[in-house]
Amino acid sequence: MSVEIQIQPITAENFAPYGDLIDCTGDSDMIINLGKCERYHDRAQIDFGTGRAGLSLFNAEIRTLPYEFNLVERHPLGSQAFIPMSNDGFLVIVAPDDNGTPGTPIAFETQAGQVINFHKGTWHGVLTPLSGSGQFAVVDRIGDGNNLEEFPLSNPHIVVRDKT
Repeated sequence: MSVEIQIQPITAENFAPYGDLIDCTGDSDMIINLGKCERYHDRAQIDFGTGRAGLSLFNAEIRTLPYEFNLVERHPLGSQAFIPMSNDGFLVIVAPDDNGTPGTPIAFETQAGQVINFHKGTWHGVLTPLSGSGQFAVVDRIGDGNNLEEFPLSNPHIVVRDKT
């Protein structure tokens, strides 16, 4: 039997238990480049533990709603940031930790110009673009140790838009 979950609006506050919502809202922190560039400084809690920062490029398949999934994963040794290389939002699935296993998944959708950074150890779905090119820059931990833990869900979950 599948479980239906509705996409919730994403805000920095409601995403905070899982990671950082990064964008250029509010006043910039400083003006640089002879006044030609606004810098929004230090917007994410990047954590690589004993590893180093790595920058990878991902080319993900565009998905459609309703979207069915039955797997979440987490990175116990470092954070992971997804930076779309097109001006499109994407689906973000997270789940609270429930004594070492994922709790009930939650779905968010970012808006154009938003980036997310999953905190170390956050259960999350796979990269799920709903439009655009599917190309992302990903900043995450490179180093010794297994930084990927996958968890198959006992029931598939289906993400849908709010019916109102």
